[in-house]
Amino acid sequence: MMRPHITTESNAGADPRDRLLDLSRQKGASLSALSRLIGRNGTYLQQFIRKGSPRKLEEEDRRTLAEFFGIAESELGAPAEDNSYDPKVKLPKTAQDGWVMVPRLPLGASAGPGALAADERPFDSFGFSRRWLREQGLETAQLSAIRVEGDSMEPLLRDGDEILVDRAMRAFRDGIHVVRLGDTLVVKRVAALGAGRLSLLSQNMAYPPVEVGADEVEIIGRVVWKSGRL
Repeated sequence: MMRPHITTESNAGADPRDRLLDLSRQKGASLSALSRLIGRNGTYLQQFIRKGSPRKLEEEDRRTLAEFFGIAESELGAPAEDNSYDPKVKLPKTAQDGWVMVPRLPLGASAGPGALAADERPFDSFGFSRRWLREQGLETAQLSAIRVEGDSMEPLLRDGDEILVDRAMRAFRDGIHVVRLGDTLVVKRVAALGAGRLSLLSQNMAYPPVEVGADEVEIIGRVVWKSGRL
């Protein structure tokens, strides 16, 4: 599947805000999803486009968005002489045509007693086949990868594994999810109990189930893939 069009002369002089809005519509990615992609709150890019705040994108945000859309950074406001990301130069052809870069966030989702949420700005990325993601019904702008910490989900998830989290808004169904309890992120099997109650279940039988009210937790996303060392 071909990526959206790469930089053209007609795009080079476009206002970065107009260009970003146009790209989001072409890609079918909401501004809130793109804001989360760069580790910002859901209204960040809407404020950038509609209210002009911030005045320009920060370098790391700009680069992440340029990589996601497969465009040169200059289209999003980078000076031409400082165009550190250019898809025609920096990426191999296979990455342009068939791969999506999913951000890795410097977060630990605890599979143990709990880990505090930390900085949510991407520090790296994983490359996934665009075709595979499409076959799984996954929206690229709604994906992020984080690290598992602790042993309560062993043997399914081990300490140090990386998990792919789908943050798209979907009807809830039982499964492995990353949830936020206060300032703590945990990864558990989440099951509905009825009457507005949820059970957070560990794979490791040494950890008992935890019952909570649905209004006590925020379901960040469903775990759809894992990787780990043998």
